[in-house]
Amino acid sequence: MQQLNSLKNHLLIAMPQLGDDWFAGTVTYLCEHSDEGAMGIVLNKPLAVTFHDICEQLEIPRMAGVDPQILAGGPVNPEAGFILHRQQGNWGSTLNITEQAHLTSSKDILKAIAGGSGPRDYRLALGYAGWDADQLDEEIRSNSWLTLEASGELLFETHPEDLYNAALAKLGISPEFLSSDAGHA
Repeated sequence: MQQLNSLKNHLLIAMPQLGDDWFAGTVTYLCEHSDEGAMGIVLNKPLAVTFHDICEQLEIPRMAGVDPQILAGGPVNPEAGFILHRQQGNWGSTLNITEQAHLTSSKDILKAIAGGSGPRDYRLALGYAGWDADQLDEEIRSNSWLTLEASGELLFETHPEDLYNAALAKLGISPEFLSSDAGHA
């Protein structure tokens, strides 16, 4: 199959036919998308685990009041932490996606966040979403996902519970008009 254009720095908005799937109702930020596959972080699936729990497990001292929401970033490697952040900083293990979006998986950024000196705008997730070569392209061709170029507003300023509807609104789509019946013109 022919590779679609790279959707790196785009949001994947789950269509209703993914209703029983792990990705039902999700919005995923694509950090990588190439001939080898794709990798992203789900931005609107909160977990019950707390930042306090994570800091305690990793023996990281935490300032009072620092308690960001933890998201289920995807079904792959759910014990691994990923921080999507706007300000670049100087952290280990950082993938620079755009000038305004970076993904870090090292403990130093967690220590900085816990101590109040981390990036100002960020999302903290456990796990990630991954697709093999051509898998995501095929899912898009079969209308499993809508795509939208990511913006700082959607990535960092929209509350996770509002993200699905806000992303659809950017496309001019109201959720009640989405159908689980796929079709091609």
